[in-house]
Amino acid sequence: MAFRGWARTWAGGSVSTAVARLNARHPWSHNDWFHGWILANLPEQRRAALDVGCGQGGLVAALAPHFGRVVGNDADPAMAREAAARCRGAANVSVEDGAWTDVRGPFDLVTMVAVLHHLDVPTALAEVRELLAPGGRFLAVGLAQSQSVTDHVWDAASIMTNPAIGFVLHPWPAREGVRPPPYPVQEPTMTYDELHGHVTAAMPGATMRHRLAFRHTIEWTRPS
Repeated sequence: MAFRGWARTWAGGSVSTAVARLNARHPWSHNDWFHGWILANLPEQRRAALDVGCGQGGLVAALAPHFGRVVGNDADPAMAREAAARCRGAANVSVEDGAWTDVRGPFDLVTMVAVLHHLDVPTALAEVRELLAPGGRFLAVGLAQSQSVTDHVWDAASIMTNPAIGFVLHPWPAREGVRPPPYPVQEPTMTYDELHGHVTAAMPGATMRHRLAFRHTIEWTRPS
């Protein structure tokens, strides 16, 4: 996060403000952008899927045609209600609030998009292992603090590509200006390398990669 912090304060913050206004003219969801990555990496067995921290339900709706049963869970009752309304026409979808660890499994897919840094990471990864069926997959998109040179290089690439991606995805300028996100936001406290250590310890063989949009991905298949 150090590079991002410097970028926000450089030149008295004027550059950061200008970039924020440019991004607001061509807005795009950094989280929704990764739904395609998730859909491209679904498990072979597709009986049931769980989206933890489902927010407004976009990923739940995208998963519904691919699974016999899809459960969305969000600790925020308002978000859960919004997701349920969005998926009202899908008979194989249910949306719950409360503790995601209480959801009845097993699941062939567990997803988390910008959720893991809100949780106690070692405990959450252990819970995911228990919820997954043999051969089931954990696909996560997350955020972490930047510390290493590699982290900062990816931050710089994300800053430079963010307006271009926004222009491609939302070519017509929006008039609303800078708007707050519709979901709770929390800055990550764990560095990428620290998180990687927890992931490899809990899920041997997991793949964790830096991505654009200030995100990383985690991919793991529970052994059969």
